[in-house]
Amino acid sequence: MLEMQTETIPLKRSVTLPFLVMYGVGTMIGAGFYALLGKVAGEALMYAPIAFLCSGVLALFSSFSFAELSSRYPVSAGEAQYIRSGFNNKSLATVTGWLVILTGIVSAATLTVATIGFLQVNVAIPHTLGIILLVIAMATVAAWGIGQSVAVVTIITIIEVSALIYAASVADTSIGEIADNWQAFIPPADAKVWLGIFSGAFLAFYAFIGFEDMVNMAEEVKNVRSTLPKAIIISVVVTSIFYILVSIIAISAVTPAQLENSKAPIVELVKGQGWTATTGLWIVSLLTGLNGALVQIIMASRVAYGLANSEQAPRWLGKVHPATRTPVLATVFISAIILALALYFPLTTLAKLTSTIILLIFAGVNFSLWRIKKREQISQNFDQGEGPRYPRWVPFVGGSLCLLVLLFQTTILLST
Repeated sequence: MLEMQTETIPLKRSVTLPFLVMYGVGTMIGAGFYALLGKVAGEALMYAPIAFLCSGVLALFSSFSFAELSSRYPVSAGEAQYIRSGFNNKSLATVTGWLVILTGIVSAATLTVATIGFLQVNVAIPHTLGIILLVIAMATVAAWGIGQSVAVVTIITIIEVSALIYAASVADTSIGEIADNWQAFIPPADAKVWLGIFSGAFLAFYAFIGFEDMVNMAEEVKNVRSTLPKAIIISVVVTSIFYILVSIIAISAVTPAQLENSKAPIVELVKGQGWTATTGLWIVSLLTGLNGALVQIIMASRVAYGLANSEQAPRWLGKVHPATRTPVLATVFISAIILALALYFPLTTLAKLTSTIILLIFAGVNFSLWRIKKREQISQNFDQGEGPRYPRWVPFVGGSLCLLVLLFQTTILLST
């Protein structure tokens, strides 16, 4: 067996801007949106597009901070490095890194279980066997090579987006009808209505989780200081526009109640198109789960690799295989935990905590950049390096929004 080393073998830089944008869009447009559209419509009713807009704004502010920090510190385990640089606290950075890994593991396990459950609707396969085969297959792709992994993610992303475009184009509505009824999408100044919108926005935010994963590929991106920030912003903007447009069409073609009560809300848009269309959307829904889980395995293994190289995790997690130029041991380690969770542990509570943990991480990253800029302001030694540099109020607003959303959600939970 070929020996793996840490010191002399770097990760392979093979990812360009177009592929990175597709990767970023693919981490967001997927199982989250396919599954959550109905739930968001159930909370926000006709104002579901506004809920997605609110979530998009929240994600966009944080994406600015991630973009700038990724150009300042283009390394794997990016969030941990950002926290360490902003707060000068190695322990806090280590906790952040492992929280990022945890969210990736739980998300991948949840998506794995969901994919197998959905597969069993039309295919007779034992639950345990299906999960084992699926995790092994995804781990193999992730360990095979970053170029191959990103190519697989890109292909599935194209299929996902194409399926959404098809579903939106054949839905029982038209641009003219939407234009004539545009007032129906403007919410009134009613506290109860806005409470539903904000509740829907919290759910919708899960569909934006993923762009932060892009920073953990920093050591595999060409011209990383300029490419990675551009890709982060482009991915969030494209995804936001897509979600808003598709949700407008969906809510115009199907009632919020129908969407909420459907296990596959996107399929509701093509029910009038026959068996081929509904089966096709079912297959695409399977692919969204696979795509999302694969992305999480790639992300979590890169964070583990980055933590190992900064001596915040066991060194063997940072070993890179000379043939594949990927962190194989980290990939196997992450996949083994995913398999155990998917097979033996209840995931509902952990899955619900995923968005909360991510928002805490986002708040920390935003305030880290805010502190870094404050130090530069005091010392008058501003980093003018390659990459974007945003005003200091941008990360402050981003971090404050994350905390406000967490406070809102906590208040809602305590009041129920």
